[in-house]
Amino acid sequence: MSHVPTVIITRPQHQAQNLVQKLAQLERSSLVYPLFEIEAISDNPELDLAVKNLTAFALAVFVSPNAIDALFMRAPTLAASWPIEVAIGVVGAASRQALLNHGIDESKVSVFSPSNVERTDSETLLVELDLHALRGRKALIVRADSGRDFLADALREVDVEVQSVTAYKRVTPTFDENRRAQLIDFLQGQYDWVITSSAALKTLLDWCSQLNLENAVAKMQQQHLFVPHFRIAEVATELGFKHVSLSASGDEKLLLALQSHL
Repeated sequence: MSHVPTVIITRPQHQAQNLVQKLAQLERSSLVYPLFEIEAISDNPELDLAVKNLTAFALAVFVSPNAIDALFMRAPTLAASWPIEVAIGVVGAASRQALLNHGIDESKVSVFSPSNVERTDSETLLVELDLHALRGRKALIVRADSGRDFLADALREVDVEVQSVTAYKRVTPTFDENRRAQLIDFLQGQYDWVITSSAALKTLLDWCSQLNLENAVAKMQQQHLFVPHFRIAEVATELGFKHVSLSASGDEKLLLALQSHL
């Protein structure tokens, strides 16, 4: 029987547990090795005001599950009282699941997301929106402290007033001795790496370059990556990774990809 690679999950610890459990059900071993952490912005009067005046918006767009969690952590009763006239836009299956986790589904409010599950991003979300109905109205975008401005710019071009609010930030963990030892160990074998952020790839290669290990970057580039978004796959190829498998959005599709490559 051929060796089944251990899966390295590079999400924050608390966001990796669902995938860890599902892999265990498939009898796949996994390890969590976070390449980024999520920090909600605690002092955030701009977001608080947007929540208070939510009915002023025709559309609220969440750029990720982290944006959804950050908002509902601040306003835990909002899910039960979400205004039916404020549509929601999300870009992927994980964000739809995050909405469901907070009690919001399409029986309560219109939820727009890309119909093409193979390509989920701001461009494919824009196609789904009723831009004519949004003209002259306001849209809220709940986002990270960094990221693309495509959607905000595109909405403004069709006379939508856009308010972008930063709800959380991505933080790179300290590359301490424990993480160094783990990474050196990983580079001695072959693993399946789940990568859900382009920035995480850059962090990974940067950490490899800091190791006192011959050909560490080249060894990392030979590992098998599983990514849920075509943009991450493009970045991986640009950074020299040789084995990149692209799945559709969502953990179920990611699991299918992992199992299909055994």
